[in-house]
Amino acid sequence: MFFCRRLADRRVIGWVGFWIMGLAFAVDVCGEDSNRTNVVLVMADDMGWAQTGYYQHPILKTPHLDEMSRHSIRFDRFYAGAPVCSPTRASVLTGRNNDRTGTLSHGYPLRRQEVTIAQLLKKSGYTTGHFGKWHLNGLRGPGVPVLHTDSHHPGHFGFDQWISVTNFFDRDPIMSHRGSFVEYEGDSSEIVVDQALEFIDRQAKSDQPFLAVIWYGTPHSPFRADEADMEGFDDLDEASKNHYGELVAMDRSIGTLRQGLRDAGVADETILWFCSDNGGLPKITPSSTGPLRGNKGTIYEGGLLVPALLEWPNRVDQPHTLMTRSGTFDILPTILDALGMQDSQPDRPMDGISLMPMIDAAVAGEPIPARTKPLNFRHSGRLAVIDGDLKLLTTDIRKGNFELYDLANDLSETNDLFDSRPDDAKRLMEKLIQWNQSVQDSIAGMDYPEGRLLPGDPPSRFWNETPEYQPYIDQWRQRPEYGDWLAKRRSSK
Repeated sequence: MFFCRRLADRRVIGWVGFWIMGLAFAVDVCGEDSNRTNVVLVMADDMGWAQTGYYQHPILKTPHLDEMSRHSIRFDRFYAGAPVCSPTRASVLTGRNNDRTGTLSHGYPLRRQEVTIAQLLKKSGYTTGHFGKWHLNGLRGPGVPVLHTDSHHPGHFGFDQWISVTNFFDRDPIMSHRGSFVEYEGDSSEIVVDQALEFIDRQAKSDQPFLAVIWYGTPHSPFRADEADMEGFDDLDEASKNHYGELVAMDRSIGTLRQGLRDAGVADETILWFCSDNGGLPKITPSSTGPLRGNKGTIYEGGLLVPALLEWPNRVDQPHTLMTRSGTFDILPTILDALGMQDSQPDRPMDGISLMPMIDAAVAGEPIPARTKPLNFRHSGRLAVIDGDLKLLTTDIRKGNFELYDLANDLSETNDLFDSRPDDAKRLMEKLIQWNQSVQDSIAGMDYPEGRLLPGDPPSRFWNETPEYQPYIDQWRQRPEYGDWLAKRRSSK
């Protein structure tokens, strides 16, 4: 383990012969050079691949992400696990494709039988916390506080502390602190970072290793930015102006987080990993995806490629750019490898790999090893496989129409090579079919120790239709984030 075990020296006092536990003191048996690596996983909500200053966005300035990139591994070909939010969140926590975990699309729950990174680190002595958007409990609709009675709240997946909402959230949110409702004022990104830093400060003072998962609600619609954060966007339409204003505030919160880690004295020994949960939104000006084809909800590059940075001062002392294709399903195996930990169920199919060989090679100035395991995607009847620079996809498996692209020479996916490169197409189809069958086995529960699915995972449903939230609906009709949505839901029935 990368945290110190401490032995209690219990002293027997005199003839009484009893242990005085209150006078026990800890003896550090690990020494001052022990590696107590902490982990902070940060994820934006609907931030597109092109929406950073370090990618030369034409109007958006992200000085804090830019500064982070100057001290980080910059993943320039990093993929969300799926083109929408809940499935990607499942891939982060499990290292597995979303369909394996039961999280078929947005608003689908993560199965309780899955093993998460929070559970694995908690068993190894880490204190764990989740802050922000959850969206793995099967509830749809704008984010509301997660109930303490929820069978799929973050605590059931290994999080000791959680201040969470069910889905996207904006300014002045009402959130759930382990089931207790708390109202906050201000920008949502800054709020969750402030709450996470309180957690981090406590763990730093107690000399306890920690995992903090910070999942923003920004820049998901509806867009509500502070007036000051929209300066410089006057020529944009109202939606785009607020959208980019939210990203300004989110970037500022990244700066607050990085400074907070330094102030707590734990920045050097902390892995800070930032990414987005899917590709950027359509109808945003300037484009959220730059030259990429498609947007959120598609399996083209615009729906899957996202910005990603990994900062770890103790291991990464110079900035490096990795063009290796990687994704959110690689986060769990990479973290376990970095911490020297083992998966509790090593025989279950894992879609991600450890990126530590690539990271270590980049730091050492050595040739970057090639990725040998393809990246696979499956969402709502759509499939894709990326092997090296070749990408095979189908937008509807029932129709059986496939497309093949050479991403190294065709980032915008405009030149379909399926007919002109039949050998490559056949090879990738065989790989995709084999992988897809393994996912079918996972969906049936064959991965789990029980060899089957256990009951208890809820269906996807809207929170306003559940009996548990009925007592709050009348009060929440007055809140801007719920009022219009509840009225539309009522009128649609």
